[in-house]
Amino acid sequence: MAPPFRAEHVGSLLRPRRLKDVGRAFTAGEATRDEYEQVLDEEIARVVRLQEEVGLPVVTDGEFGRSSWFGFFFERLEGFSLQPSLFAFRDHEGRSYEWMTAYTAGRIVRPAPIAVDEYRRVRSLTDRAVKANLPAPSALHFFRGDGCRDPRVYPDIDEWWDDVVAVYQAEIADLAEAGCTYLQLDEVPLAMLCDAGIARQLREQQVNPEALIDRYVEVTNRILAARPATMTVAMHLCRGNFRSRWMASGGYEPIAERVFGGLAVDAFFLEYDTERAGDFSPLRHVGADKTVVLGLVTTKSPTLERPDDLLARIDEASGFVPLERLGLSPQCGFASVAGGNPLSEDDERRKLSLVVETARRAWGEV
Repeated sequence: MAPPFRAEHVGSLLRPRRLKDVGRAFTAGEATRDEYEQVLDEEIARVVRLQEEVGLPVVTDGEFGRSSWFGFFFERLEGFSLQPSLFAFRDHEGRSYEWMTAYTAGRIVRPAPIAVDEYRRVRSLTDRAVKANLPAPSALHFFRGDGCRDPRVYPDIDEWWDDVVAVYQAEIADLAEAGCTYLQLDEVPLAMLCDAGIARQLREQQVNPEALIDRYVEVTNRILAARPATMTVAMHLCRGNFRSRWMASGGYEPIAERVFGGLAVDAFFLEYDTERAGDFSPLRHVGADKTVVLGLVTTKSPTLERPDDLLARIDEASGFVPLERLGLSPQCGFASVAGGNPLSEDDERRKLSLVVETARRAWGEV
């Protein structure tokens, strides 16, 4: 079976304590790069075995060598520094959390492939399908808007976008040359544009949220125009996931027609673990040639979902997308940042096993 599969996961997995400890020691100058790389290799091999043992047909390296779901990307480019994000994370107690995001301070240069070595390492460890993850290009722009770059370096925002597109096209070409046939773009801004409060905040800043949706779809399609026919591309949409916190709420209706109907991807991984994601009706806009992987299992809490509840929700979604074009996954990664969500590795294993077991019940296969 070709990807996406009936039983999937988003990509990031909980970093083990041993890896966190040696990472901190390496940063502090108390461990060598060789010592860090040895532990990284061993722990990636272990997490690949975990994915195989629970029965997943597709594996990743857990994003173990990355600082965060998109920080690693601009950290491996030249021209970037950090500035405060215009948007904050929230939690169930109503508290907000500020954070730093990408800022283009110089010309964007890709001195070397960004994720190719990661792909080759995990490819060498398994005979199962391997998925590579990259942040969607919107992540480099949205969190500061057009203030994402120094206007003295890039007076024209279109020129900035042209350089971003070139970086992605080069990276995808190098991944394909390395043998990658399954790529996932992790997209947060488009999901945030489903939030009426976010849209209002943008309008107060004299930014048209509708124009942003169109821009992000257009840029993504430009990037994917040259991808090889052998590469399946999925997009994961998430409203933010930082140690179980989030940045936005709202169903997919405001973006559904343009995103589900207009993006040149093969599949959508959609966050659907809480009421914050709305109902399934926006799925009516998904093209007949696309798959939807339902993110019904939460990674924000150790509480284990009931299989019968998951099956009922899959059945409900099949009223908008036929069952044969659906799959199941957690709603997001378990560790979008290196610190990870407040779950144990045993919790993670149980969640992944639940996805596999429920997929077998729903479709008879994974």
